[in-house]
Amino acid sequence: MTDRRNFLKNLAGVTAGLSLSGTAFGSEKTTDRMGEVLPKRKLGRTGEYVTMLGTGGYHVGWTTERDAQEVVEAAIEGGVRFFDTAESYSKGRSEERYGKFLTPKYRDLIFLMTKSTGKDAKSVQEHLEGSLRRLKVDQIDLFQVHSIKTPEDVDSRIENGVLEVLLKAKEQGKIKYLGFTGHQNPYAHTHMLERTKESDIFDTALMPVNVLDQSYYSFIQNVIPNALDRDMGILAIKSLADGRFFAKKEKVNWTSDDPLIPNYLSIKEAMYFVWSLPVTVLISGNENATFMREKVALARSFSKLSEAQRLALVDKVKDIALSGNLEYFKKKKT
Repeated sequence: MTDRRNFLKNLAGVTAGLSLSGTAFGSEKTTDRMGEVLPKRKLGRTGEYVTMLGTGGYHVGWTTERDAQEVVEAAIEGGVRFFDTAESYSKGRSEERYGKFLTPKYRDLIFLMTKSTGKDAKSVQEHLEGSLRRLKVDQIDLFQVHSIKTPEDVDSRIENGVLEVLLKAKEQGKIKYLGFTGHQNPYAHTHMLERTKESDIFDTALMPVNVLDQSYYSFIQNVIPNALDRDMGILAIKSLADGRFFAKKEKVNWTSDDPLIPNYLSIKEAMYFVWSLPVTVLISGNENATFMREKVALARSFSKLSEAQRLALVDKVKDIALSGNLEYFKKKKT
């Protein structure tokens, strides 16, 4: 019980002490040549403002080409200007589809992010050049060290020259900003922050952020406060626990007899919970335009949840959260 009270106290400290306000929290409304843009939030110390909702590139890679094009168009029409992808998504197909449907028409409007899973300097260099080619751009706005898994993985990549390659590419103008990502182990993130404390080269950190997270091996508690202390932008993924909130998941052979949505909470509550934390972008993967438009509508209608409302949602799901089954992508190895 004491641990539970401490947990709630820690969460309250993060949300109360680190809350954003004004334009940084998403109240700024702008327009461009395609119409009204979704509210924007400040991307850490970069000075950039990016839309509070981002388009996830993983689904763009595996869905049909027609659906991929329609997702891109629905995102643009809905005011989304942040687009995520990675060289590993469907072996480059996601980037290729952005290079076909997104960047030729909308490069001047968007903030473009991609990533490399490369474990050494040579691999990362090859991934970067391939990404630039597939995306059909000269510069990537945000390039990230992708999917760090453990503190040992972090040490290995650093020792194998990954950061030096990226810093050189940044000097050459191929990359504007740098970040890192992961969803397995929050202590990989904290170790990366510690290893780069002196150089302070990273502008963003990407991680799972959802209503389950605080109860089980939490990125919100262990990573977000440290990253915010460094004035980094926080990029949220797996806000619906990679689909495990639902009764069925596309392309995966499993079902749930007690789905979190709608048995415990709604998609709206799940996403509002994330947006009510000090995150810059909630990145949402959508395999068709209907799902994309649904998320756009939620972003447009967003109002910040109070601390009491957030904690009530945590309490609603705490028993199922503590099992760890829904956040299956987390691995307990420190």
